Amino acid sequence: MKEISPDKLYQLFNRSKRNTENVIKAAPIGICITNPLGHFEMVNPAYCEFYGYRQEELLGQHFTHVVPEVNQAVLSALHAEFMQGNEDQELRQEWEVVLKNGERRTIIAEAARIEADDGEPRKVTFIIDITQRKQLEERLKQANERLDHLAHHDELTELLNRRAGLQRLDEEIKRCERYGTPFSIAIYDLDDFKAINDTYGHSAGDSVLQQITSLVSDVLRDTDLHIRLGGEEFLIIMPGVNAEEAYQGMERVRESVAQQTFTEHQLTMTLSSGIASYVEASGTRLLERADKAMYQAKQTGRNRIVIALSSM
Repeated sequence: MKEISPDKLYQLFNRSKRNTENVIKAAPIGICITNPLGHFEMVNPAYCEFYGYRQEELLGQHFTHVVPEVNQAVLSALHAEFMQGNEDQELRQEWEVVLKNGERRTIIAEAARIEADDGEPRKVTFIIDITQRKQLEERLKQANERLDHLAHHDELTELLNRRAGLQRLDEEIKRCERYGTPFSIAIYDLDDFKAINDTYGHSAGDSVLQQITSLVSDVLRDTDLHIRLGGEEFLIIMPGVNAEEAYQGMERVRESVAQQTFTEHQLTMTLSSGIASYVEASGTRLLERADKAMYQAKQTGRNRIVIALSSM
């Protein structure tokens, strides 16, 4: 191996040091160096450009200067722990930061610990702006949540749709069979609803449906499930109640609807309902019994509640 003089080694070291500084300055990602106390000792142009500060505005400042106040204590503690620990690499982490103009961005930060000329450790942090990616992820998440919601809910009334509602009915039947707890269902239909659409148009009809279903949901217990079967026909699943208790609950619903007016036309509406309690039958059979009881309420004058006989 060819011998190299100490002077030559020193020259190579200085050249390497200058090259490293040039690489840091030219790097397309933000890089900063902080001392053991967390103050900036070096910030490269990309770091300054990202945060919107001049170099002299950052040097000497604590690194939490660019961090939301709510996270400053946590990040300071993490910095101190890293500087005093044995690991030379800090795990890649995602943080929210604040630019000079107050704008908030999301970054990925990765850091390494190095030893400086004074023998003390320094922390070199590399940052990458992932704000657009996070925004895209959030939009995709919201879109997926909306699609999932639409798959299980009626778009007009925001109630559970028929498919999701019947699935919940089957689940309630299984729970009833397993634990022996009572439950009842009610099917209700708005009386003479077709006349609303014929007279005032479907827009008014939609408004009536939205307002009435909102009112009914407010009157029901939190444990009751309100479902739109289709058109102006709705299903209510009432866990833990017998037919008489369900009747009392639906009477409160019926009276609330009859006492209100709806839309700007001040329309009055009534509903007819049939109630059926579970007696060891399928969901289909239970719905048939409630449906027949509802039509009995229609045939005997509307605006009333009828309890289905177990043999219906």
